[in-house]
Amino acid sequence: MRGMPQRPESGNERKIHADLGSMRGMIRPARMEDVPVIADFVRELAEYERLSDEVVLNEEDLRQHLFGKRRYAEVLIAEEENGIAVGFALFMHNYSTFLASPGIYLEDLFVRPAHRGKGHGKALLRELARIAVERGCGRFEWAVLDWNAPAIEFYRSLGARPMHDWTIFRITGDALLKLGGGGQKPHQ
Repeated sequence: MRGMPQRPESGNERKIHADLGSMRGMIRPARMEDVPVIADFVRELAEYERLSDEVVLNEEDLRQHLFGKRRYAEVLIAEEENGIAVGFALFMHNYSTFLASPGIYLEDLFVRPAHRGKGHGKALLRELARIAVERGCGRFEWAVLDWNAPAIEFYRSLGARPMHDWTIFRITGDALLKLGGGGQKPHQ
């Protein structure tokens, strides 16, 4: 397990001290030096979701997409008091035409198994909800695998509800290339 790099305190970084029962923790925005641990979290999440064979993650691409000229997503890191990263949330904005309002889409939420049940996941979701409110978002949404009953129960306990009338569609690889009319082969 990789720990977080030591970091100097930064005056422009918002830190959220999370109420984790008897433990102190913190939710903070990711920094460029966090890319290796974010990549580890993605791989661990894929293993948990039984999707490891689908991970083609390249850390340099991740670095560019999170911290480059055009940022496609943002990441929050959950740390314990000792500064060790134990979880993350990767999110981006979407838009609701019905609400004429931006929203937040949570792509990944993961807390390492040894640190679950201590409030890290809830603290990450609370911070995302706070960000959504602060940014004037009308929605905060995500997808969960049908078989992940512990996550579904957890999300319901927070007031989230499944969207039973909707099905997620995805186009990747050759189908995306064909639909897009050629060009450079996209990432799977």
